[in-house]
Amino acid sequence: MSNTDAAPTHDSKGMTRREALASGTTLAVSRLAAQVSIPGALAALAAVGDARAQGAAPNIVYIISDDLGWKDVGYHGSDIKTPNIDRLAAGGTRLEQFYAQPMCTPTRAALLTGRYPFRYGLQTAVIPQSGTYGLALDEYPLPQMLKDAGYYTAMSGKWHLGHSKTAYWPRQRGFDSFYGALLGEIDHFTHKAATGNKDWYRNNKALKEEGFDNILFGTEAVRVINNHDQKQPLFLYLAFTAPHTPYQGPQEYLDRNSHIADENRRKYAAMISVMDDEIGKVVEALEKRGMRDNTLIVFQSDNGGVVNPFFAGESEVKGKLPPDNGPYREGKGTTYEGGTRVVCLVNWPGKIKPGTIDGAMHVVDMYPTLAGLAGAKTAKNKPLDGMDMWPTLSEGKPSPRTEVVYNLEPMVGTVREGDWKLVWKAALPQKIELFDLSKDESETINLAGQNPEMVRKLQARITELATEMAPPLIMQDAVKLLLHAPTLLPDPSEMFNVRD
Repeated sequence: MSNTDAAPTHDSKGMTRREALASGTTLAVSRLAAQVSIPGALAALAAVGDARAQGAAPNIVYIISDDLGWKDVGYHGSDIKTPNIDRLAAGGTRLEQFYAQPMCTPTRAALLTGRYPFRYGLQTAVIPQSGTYGLALDEYPLPQMLKDAGYYTAMSGKWHLGHSKTAYWPRQRGFDSFYGALLGEIDHFTHKAATGNKDWYRNNKALKEEGFDNILFGTEAVRVINNHDQKQPLFLYLAFTAPHTPYQGPQEYLDRNSHIADENRRKYAAMISVMDDEIGKVVEALEKRGMRDNTLIVFQSDNGGVVNPFFAGESEVKGKLPPDNGPYREGKGTTYEGGTRVVCLVNWPGKIKPGTIDGAMHVVDMYPTLAGLAGAKTAKNKPLDGMDMWPTLSEGKPSPRTEVVYNLEPMVGTVREGDWKLVWKAALPQKIELFDLSKDESETINLAGQNPEMVRKLQARITELATEMAPPLIMQDAVKLLLHAPTLLPDPSEMFNVRD
């Protein structure tokens, strides 16, 4: 099937969430419903003020980049030009203490569940090509929740939440349509994984198609918008593979970034330029269809830029890794700020005022925030770690989040309370680092020795959370692989030639 073929259209069935919300209710009733834990549209109305009271469930376009450095957007002072992202940032709110997980799979899982990945075994690394596991099937993913609330749900881009069986695939987790790749890393032109196998799908069927993947992702997103039946609100999840390795770009975009001398960074910049152009086309499509004023757009990176070759993926990268995480320490794969404090903005004309929010937020907060805006019922989900941030986003109220759990694994845990952050490597040799982020965002001064009481307090919190931790699924897979692997013996020719 060619990428120029028409994407499947859809029809609304029955009463849409927009129509249901339009029937209205009183703020007092909605607050009462929330107090007695009645989920859904009535309870949700109270949390979002005017946006929900007006009775129109917004369209939601959620855009995620892959391994984008914190400083590698124009509005953070980059040498890489990102005019479309910058325009969304200028007209919306920039979240300057927004946290994701240290790597790709965990962040995407946190977004889709509103729960920290350590609760269901996805806290360690990413799902490898040989991985037999995926996002737990007893979780209630965001697209399924929004679909149940009357949304048409579409995904274009990178999944990376399970591929070994179709039950883990996007269409089976709540998306009405899916176009893209299931794995974590592919060649951007041929769409082949490191094994040489193609990884490219429309819905549940493999698709033979060439072209630069991030351009195709943007084209699909525009097509979804153009075909959308506006009787239903739209949830569009656009997950770019830019600027993840391998560093590749169309010649036009390499030429556009010819001012960058370093070859790796020029290719990296070209990928960001492609993504920025496609985001501009998505916004333009929303405007042409008259959908822009009722569309919330979120843009974030899944983790910090990769600065350690160990976390660069399966593609060999020669030379210096190109991402720039600005003032923040290290990058992808670590719980230091460079790995977890990521680019993020939200934009909704007339509903979110231009500006900057400096309070702490975490990707898990997006689930309840979007659920509230959509009037979605949350009775099927497990207890959330996320908080509804709509009052902060829309009214500028202080963030209610005082704790950030960066990650929790059997041998390491990182947690923040207020401005105090503890990075605790419990494996021998033990390493304990305590930082005051209000004075030291770059994490250069370890204050653990001077503040033993704070260390003990945060260690106690990590230990408490560890009692709720599920074992990392990747470790279980690794043990099975080692236990059931065939016996390794020398090559027969070597055995023949060896002497007794």
